[in-house]
Amino acid sequence: MDVAARMERLGTESAFEVLAKAKRLEAQGRHIIHLEIGQPDFQTPSHICEAAFRAMKEGYTGYSPAAGLLELREAIANHITTTRGVAVDPSEVVVTPGAKPIIFFTILALVNPGDDVIYPNPGFPVYESVINFAEGNPVPLPLREEVDFRFRLEDLEQAVSARTKLLILNSPQNPTGGLLTATDLEAIARLAETHNFYILSDEIYSRMLYGETHQSIIRLPGMKERTILLDGFSKTYAMTGWRLGYGVAPMAIAAALEQLMINSNSCTSSFTQMAGVEALSGSQDFVTHMVDAFQQRRDAIVAGLNAIDGIQCLNPAGAFYVFPNVKQLPMNCQALADYLLEEAGVALLAGTAFGEFGDGYLRLSYANSIENIQEALARIKAAISALPV
Repeated sequence: MDVAARMERLGTESAFEVLAKAKRLEAQGRHIIHLEIGQPDFQTPSHICEAAFRAMKEGYTGYSPAAGLLELREAIANHITTTRGVAVDPSEVVVTPGAKPIIFFTILALVNPGDDVIYPNPGFPVYESVINFAEGNPVPLPLREEVDFRFRLEDLEQAVSARTKLLILNSPQNPTGGLLTATDLEAIARLAETHNFYILSDEIYSRMLYGETHQSIIRLPGMKERTILLDGFSKTYAMTGWRLGYGVAPMAIAAALEQLMINSNSCTSSFTQMAGVEALSGSQDFVTHMVDAFQQRRDAIVAGLNAIDGIQCLNPAGAFYVFPNVKQLPMNCQALADYLLEEAGVALLAGTAFGEFGDGYLRLSYANSIENIQEALARIKAAISALPV
């Protein structure tokens, strides 16, 4: 099939590829422990589901405005105003089917061919994929283990040029669980003002923090005017399949995002949006319970990995991933990930799935039960002990 050349510039997301391989092994009768996919293993809270059912009965089954129902945009504006400490108007909110479209739409709306886009590496693979698709110039910003998987300011200063149009931030971060500090964000803000570039702040894991307080660059002086904030419902409320996310942006950029919605999805499901209103306005006890459970799992998986010869693992501050260093083992990280799936029945990802600076690492999601995590650790330890020295 003679597809358009632009399709060659699109990458993929390896988590779904590994999930498919794992499912094939399960179909052959293998027992696989899934640590590859970034999906909470909790059920969506019942009060959110009930809100969706109620909305269907009340007629929320047709088109909504492309930017989203006013009820949800008002709820999001209030939520961001309260949690980020900066006044947001509903006209600055665009609701999308999942948060990924905000990545796609922001880059399409802002980046001309040849513009530099700085993005975290290792980082969510869709960033680089869409930069390439838009014919921008992807500029990787290394996240370094020695600074808790943050970037070094000197690396960012060297990456910025007269061609820089956009900097992508993700904090808490996928795949490392790293967290930017207030000092980091202040330095970024100064550079953005000096060099006149925009920020795409991916805050999808903003509620997944362990003893830390979320910091958003949008609250700093002058940054609301140059920041597109991305967030959503998938991780916080265990709503991955509902496909509900949003962006908060200056009005001119929000209008461009809305135009892209019109030309792609028309709108986000109306009854799903009403479930989002309930998620933001209803009880948050579920979120507290889930994050507490993730913290217990994080502690277990970090301790277990550090007890295996040849593996060193930092304690992540947020999200629900660990990113252990496996450079001492006699196998590259992709071969090791394949080996652990085939021989140990543990599905996880090679660090290189998240970019060149992920080489020598693995990513494991601890969005699974303590029992499964303990079994996975035992299998990993046994499989690694069987490797040749």
